[in-house]
Amino acid sequence: MHKTGKKGHETHEGILLRLKRARGHLETVIEMIENEKSCLEVSRQMHAVANALIESKRIFIQDHIEHCLDEKALSANELSLKDFKEITKYL
Repeated sequence: MHKTGKKGHETHEGILLRLKRARGHLETVIEMIENEKSCLEVSRQMHAVANALIESKRIFIQDHIEHCLDEKALSANELSLKDFKEITKYL
């Protein structure tokens, strides 16, 4: 739950859709390897999974920075500069 009392962030729904799509792609990759599909086809699907995860992570972290690590929270000592530095390692 977000600190403002709202459930989640506006971006979470879109992130969940991206991750579910990535899960579908990943399941396809597994099936493709099990069925010995061509390396090119498998690589293409793996690339789609990786890109979906990278973009989801980027959006999630940016949203966190914008909504959870704002000046008010930092000035109220709810979060420290250490917290900010920690989350940016995952960008």
